[in-house]
Amino acid sequence: MDGQDEVLDSSTGWVATHVRRYLASDGASGHIWYGKPTLVLTTRGRTSGALRRTGLIYGEDGGNFVVVGSNGGSDRNPQWYLNLLADPRARIQVAADVHEVVAREAEGEERDRLWDAMAAIFPQYKSYRKKTERRIPVVVLEPRDS
Repeated sequence: MDGQDEVLDSSTGWVATHVRRYLASDGASGHIWYGKPTLVLTTRGRTSGALRRTGLIYGEDGGNFVVVGSNGGSDRNPQWYLNLLADPRARIQVAADVHEVVAREAEGEERDRLWDAMAAIFPQYKSYRKKTERRIPVVVLEPRDS
């Protein structure tokens, strides 16, 4: 991802504020959000081509990072997830550490295991799953710089 590209933050006001505070402090303010670990994900917009940032709760699994496309239990997948389907290369910031990553959706037994792990971190995912007919994606972000 080119550092010269314009970067657009989430259109959800509180998320954009969280992301800006997180980045300005290298995660000192925002990495732990209401007791939950968060990262900043930067994707390339699938139609605009612009870089897009959002904050997400994450877990770790064998050197990879795991995020959930819950979208608050909406019937629509989140934009960041759709962007990753179009281009799985992304960047994350975890506290002060920045990683180039490649995203893939977890499937089968791995998905079940990671879903349980993420629901243990953020139990609200279980209620989100009850609100929607769609299968909420569990996404693995594999660092390319390790």
